[in-house]
Amino acid sequence: MEEKVKNKISIPRYQQIAIEIASRISSGQYKVGEKIYARSSIASQYGVSSETARRAICILCDLEIVTSEKGSGVIIKSYENAVNFIKQYSKRQTIDTIKENLLKSIARQQKEMDTLNECLSDLIAASEHFRSMNPFMPFEVKITSECSYLNKTVSEIQFWQHTGATVLAIGRNGNVIKSPGPYAILLENDIIYFLSQDDSSQRVKEFLYPIK
Repeated sequence: MEEKVKNKISIPRYQQIAIEIASRISSGQYKVGEKIYARSSIASQYGVSSETARRAICILCDLEIVTSEKGSGVIIKSYENAVNFIKQYSKRQTIDTIKENLLKSIARQQKEMDTLNECLSDLIAASEHFRSMNPFMPFEVKITSECSYLNKTVSEIQFWQHTGATVLAIGRNGNVIKSPGPYAILLENDIIYFLSQDDSSQRVKEFLYPIK
């Protein structure tokens, strides 16, 4: 089941109202010294409770964008502070957008990795079934103490360059390490699951256990 990314930041309504009023000040719609709505009028205009309107005005007062006195309404105090507030809000929106896109990307990658692991599991199971029917087409090799590259990484021995085979997984201590990557170390008793270009394991066996 696909996991939904719940990272969309919801801005409280009172903050939205404060941002809208500050935007109108920074755009010149409201002038310094001008008296705008009383709290009750703001609540009515935006369709919110008087408490929500009060909190919006408190934000603007704390930032010294407006002043508010009982019976005097809300008076515009500073154009510069309104501009700075909007700039800070814009930066936050940019950061939030980047964060949201990043989390979505991680979720997509995780889904792709889950799909890859499922495919690898299916391939390993199918390979084992196929080998049980046709023993002349092996897709695995066991690492013993006689392996010429014991305790070395797949990248270090240039496994693919010498064999043309791709390591899909490593069986180790009853577990399967899927997509082990180039830095996986070959340990004694490991079982290497691989996909060969010519559907033969002979080249891999000759590389890991060269005739001396």
